[in-house]
Amino acid sequence: MVEKVRCGWPGNDELMVKYHDKIWGKPIHDDRELFEFLILEGAQAGLSWSTILKRREGYRKAFANFDVRKVSKFTEKDVKRLLNDSGIIRNRLKIMATIKNAQHFLEVQKEFGSFDKYLWQFVGGKPIKNKFKTMKEIPAVTKEAEALSKDLKKRGFGFVGPTIMYAHMQATGMVNDHTVDCFRYNELK
Repeated sequence: MVEKVRCGWPGNDELMVKYHDKIWGKPIHDDRELFEFLILEGAQAGLSWSTILKRREGYRKAFANFDVRKVSKFTEKDVKRLLNDSGIIRNRLKIMATIKNAQHFLEVQKEFGSFDKYLWQFVGGKPIKNKFKTMKEIPAVTKEAEALSKDLKKRGFGFVGPTIMYAHMQATGMVNDHTVDCFRYNELK
């Protein structure tokens, strides 16, 4: 049996390998999923993706399966509940940002018809297909991520710095940053 060649970042972690092989880099156009990744990427700030991925189900339970309307109505009582929830990262600033981001997400949906339509305009409506040979070549930030970050901050979003937004763009398939030798690179081409 031939071993699949994949990007180096998942290592041997089963959860990370599954995420790499099935999700990372696949174009997402569903607003609920885009909201989920926006929140998870923000939660990752200062932490590893593996840490967040292990808590993904906890986040789904804690944040109403990422129902943006429900999350936008969370109150201080919900914040207290979330600060005691071991299934998520219990950081008040990140929790508050999630609620605020849900409110702003709804505003963007109203203005553009969908968050998807708003988001994908930053890459001209289709994925950017990079041709990186090694992980070292992959940037932490791009001009598109900087533009998206700047616009989201202007709209009041939190935990949406350019590095976080580039990770979001990678996760949601706005860019294909699988290395060219990775089996997923051509699957997503």
